[in-house]
Amino acid sequence: MRSKLNAGLRPLLGTAGVLVGMLVAPAAAQGPELAMLDGLRDGGWDIRIRGEDGRGSRICLRTGRELIQIRHRAQVCSRFVVEDTPGEVTVHYSCPGSGYGQTTIRRESAQLVQISTQGVEGRSPFNFDAEGRYAGSC
Repeated sequence: MRSKLNAGLRPLLGTAGVLVGMLVAPAAAQGPELAMLDGLRDGGWDIRIRGEDGRGSRICLRTGRELIQIRHRAQVCSRFVVEDTPGEVTVHYSCPGSGYGQTTIRRESAQLVQISTQGVEGRSPFNFDAEGRYAGSC
């Protein structure tokens, strides 16, 4: 009886091992999380909000990851990566007591990105699309 049970389990265990290997292998093959943002130039960036007569601002970035929280720049927030590809990232973040947001950043080059963000800052909702363009040193 025991040998029949073991013989019946062997194919299942082999299949389970293959499935686990398939799940683990892609995770090991992935690059660092949000690597696309790390490839953006540091320095001064002009952020122009679409539909507001070119209204925008210049910000000084130490890292492209700062673009995730344009509306909560000075806040310490938790983040959850929704999508992370070589050309686009989407991150949801939550800032206790200050609000939350979700931002998608699409890279066109190391000096040009398209940003779409929405959420709540304080008690006010926000939703805008913007273009970020490298403008030189800070």
